[in-house]
Amino acid sequence: MAAATDKGSRERLLVVSVSPHIRSDVSVAKIMWTVNISLLPALVMGFYFFGPKAIGVVALCIVSSVFFEKIVGKAMGKPGTIADGSAFLTGLLLGMNLPASLWSVHPFLLHVPILGSLFAIVITKLLFGGLGYNIFNPALMGRAFLLVSWPRAMTTWLAPTAALVGLDAKTTATPLGVLKEEGMGKLMEVFGTKGSLYMHLLIGERAGSIGEVSALALLIGGLYLLYKKYITWHVPITFLATVGILTWIFGGKNAAGQLALFAGDPVLHILSGGLILGAFFMATDYVTGPQIRAAQVLFGIGCGLLTTIIRLIGGFPEGVMFSILLMNCFAPLMDRMVKSKPFGFKEARA
Repeated sequence: MAAATDKGSRERLLVVSVSPHIRSDVSVAKIMWTVNISLLPALVMGFYFFGPKAIGVVALCIVSSVFFEKIVGKAMGKPGTIADGSAFLTGLLLGMNLPASLWSVHPFLLHVPILGSLFAIVITKLLFGGLGYNIFNPALMGRAFLLVSWPRAMTTWLAPTAALVGLDAKTTATPLGVLKEEGMGKLMEVFGTKGSLYMHLLIGERAGSIGEVSALALLIGGLYLLYKKYITWHVPITFLATVGILTWIFGGKNAAGQLALFAGDPVLHILSGGLILGAFFMATDYVTGPQIRAAQVLFGIGCGLLTTIIRLIGGFPEGVMFSILLMNCFAPLMDRMVKSKPFGFKEARA
């Protein structure tokens, strides 16, 4: 009996598998829930500036995402993935990318967050095979679906002070929207000085999506993920740097409204919109982004280039969502393009 037990123990210990042989206590669930936790500072700031309506929008996205993951996944015979936090994270990111006005200014559009969650979980994730097989970022695809389906509702922004004092009907434009339509002069009329403008962007007292307004809170969460080594600097830093450099070179205009080189405001563009949220929390997605470091640098540069093009000459004041989704298409090709050849490898001659 003892010999049989020893033999069984040895068989369980001697496991033969293909390389790489990596041992780690990091699991999918641990990574997902850590990302959820890292988003809390930005979420709290969004709730503070936009009030209970923002809580309702985000909660609706999370609950509906988890519900669709459970019900539709079970119907499709997919293994349950509720505990790993991926559906929760999709709902959280989707909710943070939506305006609080969906609950207040448009009280009859509460189905919008639910349909966005349905598109994100079922169409973008489950129909592609489930976690690890989706090509596009589910939360961004859900937001893109809502933007083309309900463009007016998705671009109606509450003023933060209006939400705090309960003036739900008071809406305003985002800083990028003002810059796009009326120029830097109008922004200076609203905020007074560039220092005041930067402070509002950094803290979060401005119009925008629920989770994108506080650049400082997002940086805290992003730096925490870098510290935990769940993400690396390659995508977010190159993404931010590309937008900063290109908007500094091409983002300025003279008094006549013509292009003035090297007169743009890179700080404004980096702190505005969903750039920091997208760079740290969505462009770094393990599934939809490249895995090789050199490819990640190219991915970040591509995202920054597309974001800048859309912001400066496109029809939308913001371009982060579109840039990430477009670059998701090329992530596998980038990995293949920069993949190192095995030692001694020789291409076959025709």
